[in-house]
Parts: sequence; C-alpha cells; structure tokens
Amino acid sequence: MASKHLRLIAVNIDGVLLNDTFSPVIHRFVVSRGGVYTAELERAVLSQSQLRAAAVLARPGERPQDVVEAYFREREEYLRTDPVGVQKGAVELLERLRAFGLPLVCYGGLGRSHFDQHLAGYAEYFEGPGYVCTNEFRPGIREIAEDVFGVRPDQTLFIDDVARVAEAAREARAAFIGHPTGYEHSFQRQLMREAGARHVVGSLDAVDERLLRVVDEEAAGGLLWPGGDGDAARVPESRPAALV
Repeated sequence: MASKHLRLIAVNIDGVLLNDTFSPVIHRFVVSRGGVYTAELERAVLSQSQLRAAAVLARPGERPQDVVEAYFREREEYLRTDPVGVQKGAVELLERLRAFGLPLVCYGGLGRSHFDQHLAGYAEYFEGPGYVCTNEFRPGIREIAEDVFGVRPDQTLFIDDVARVAEAAREARAAFIGHPTGYEHSFQRQLMREAGARHVVGSLDAVDERLLRVVDEEAAGGLLWPGGDGDAARVPESRPAALV
C-alpha cells in the first residue's frame, strides 16, 4: 500500500499499545492529597517530563523529585491489582500499520526497559531504535520525526491518547489520531476536540486502512488542522527516513 504523503507512523506505548495505567493513578494521587482534579490540571501533567509534571502536583515547599518518588510508589500499589497489559486490539493494529508500508516506531515517557518488559515480543513490528523515550523532550513530535528518522513532522502520523500531543502535532502540522482513555475522570477526549483533532477514535479497531488513507490524503492536502491551506504539501521533500 503506497502512502501518498506520510513517511512514518509513531505510536504511543501507554494508552495505545498498553492499557492506561497513568490516568487512574494520577487522579487517585491528586485526590488523596486533597487536590481537585480538573481538565486544566490534567492538561498540565500528562505528556510532560516527570519533574515538570511533579512541579504541578507539588504542595508548597515540596520538592518535585519527592513528588515523583511518591507518585511512582502510588503507581506500584495500583499495579498490584491492575497490572500493565497489552491493549485489546493492539497487535491487530500493529499488523494494519505495518501493512500500510511505512516505518513504525513506538514512543513514550518511560525508559526503554518499560518497552522491553511489555512489548519485547512485538519488537519485530518496529524499525529504527524501535522505541524512543521522550521524557527529556516531551511530547517529542519534532524530535522523533526530524532527529530520529529524518522526515518532516507533516510527513509523520502520531497515534496517542493525550491531547497535549495533539496540540504539538497541530503546531508542527503533523498527522494525529487520538485514542483517549475511557477512564471516567479523564478530560482527554474533550481536550482533543478543543485542540481541533479531526480523528478521535473510541477503539483501536477504528484505526483501519480506510482511516489511514483518509489521514494520508488530508496530510497531503494540508487539511488535518484548522487553518490548513495545503502549504505543508508544497514544502520541499526531506531526505528519506533514516533507520538509526
């Protein structure tokens, strides 16, 4: 299947390929410490570096590093009864994405060991480094596209569960498909819509060949985001994807 415009697909690990084990913990962490969980707080925390997110959650006089440690203790407690697992439909999604004929890479905010522990059995689906840890440069739109694979952001499709990635994709004119969590206290679906995301799905099954074709056509025409006028399609071609 030849893509008309896209040259790379990047898939988020937690919330897309793996179940969402962050939204419930963040909500519980905030509420247990006497905080109020709002859309503004969620937006300020998700897809940020650990220390930046911790600074948002810190109480007066509390060090961000101490908040990070407390949060991960809370997460370990949560995982005892709700462990990390491969999301329903994730393997089938990887099959469809690979069949589209583009390099595929996984990314997320945790270290490489997280990928190796939970997705090592599916490493064959991915190219280049296989997994990119974005904790130091979240959300990582330009870094993954330009620095790792040598393509333009507008030639890259990101599939993610967080609206902040949609906002960064909009700024970079990258393609985006949102897969927001179904967690009852999450605001991500609402925030994706507010960001102007055209494609927000309720299940991984919805990311099929038809949708990929639509996104590819819209990317080629510069039509993925409000205000798009097709300029992205007329930018000179970048060098071929570098599988580094």
